[in-house]
Amino acid sequence: MKADLHPVYPPARITCACGNIIETKSTRGSFGVEVCSNCHPFFTGKYKLMDTQGRIDRFKKKYDAKKGTPVAAVPIKSQS
Repeated sequence: MKADLHPVYPPARITCACGNIIETKSTRGSFGVEVCSNCHPFFTGKYKLMDTQGRIDRFKKKYDAKKGTPVAAVPIKSQS
């Protein structure tokens, strides 16, 4: 095997804008990020769907009306 083939992999600190610090290893070294898993809206449960032009309301209205009707069984065609 060749000597010094692998890169240096020192400990690194990833610092988020919210103040969260993650200790890991990286060839890049220490760096900062704007969003981490502690402050990202998807992971914290603060995620809000943006309703543009009433699309979500129209979808709910369309499928809530069909909610009470039973679904008919569809026969499966055999491939013979």
